[in-house]
Amino acid sequence: MDRTATIPVIEFSGEDIKNGRSSSSPDQRWKALCSKVREACESHGCFLLMRYDKIPTSLCEDMLVGIKSLFDLPEETKTKYQNPKPYRSYQGKCPVVPLHESFGIDDATRLEAARDFTHLMWPQGNPAFCEILNMMSSKMLELSFMILEMIFESFDIEEKKYEALVRDSVSFLRVMKYKVPTSEDQNLGLVAHTDKNAITILCQNEVQGLEIVTKEGHWEQVVVPKDALVVIVGDALKVSI
Repeated sequence: MDRTATIPVIEFSGEDIKNGRSSSSPDQRWKALCSKVREACESHGCFLLMRYDKIPTSLCEDMLVGIKSLFDLPEETKTKYQNPKPYRSYQGKCPVVPLHESFGIDDATRLEAARDFTHLMWPQGNPAFCEILNMMSSKMLELSFMILEMIFESFDIEEKKYEALVRDSVSFLRVMKYKVPTSEDQNLGLVAHTDKNAITILCQNEVQGLEIVTKEGHWEQVVVPKDALVVIVGDALKVSI
């Protein structure tokens, strides 16, 4: 695949966010930012978020180091993590996507849930990764709520009509690893799919591999710059016309 996608790039400045979210009368910069987010979601279904200082580079780096130590654990340890909810358990060694393994960690925004997970993986405990996992999950959830609010506000929907929907939303953190394919492996990380949730926020380890399909039906690679997050619209926010 030789095509490279050109998707919108948006920056969330601290001043614009502060003036918009904390004011009963948001300024024009906030309104323009909300419109830009909505337009990106409508035109491409995704955008690159640059320089979002609420999720610092140091936190992302610490999270990625912790994830590596998680996937380095023995297989019999990783398979202990089971959950009856779809996509919430450890997944690996699947013949359809042999390069992929992942954990879907439920409620990691609650410190107790993050602690339960890390104690299951490390019986002696791993307080450092527990704290990072909880903080990263919480920051990601806050960001997803803000993006949802921006989309609703861009349609001039009153806050009282959507605040309960946003407040009662649930989330889970998925951590994934793709091994380097050998000459005998198919070069496929995941099968083509759409996310069923409202918003997906992707933080990756400078390894390019994300592909999207355009409205014209072409598959294109998304080149993600260092320190950028990818925001992807899920099926829950899509409207068929």
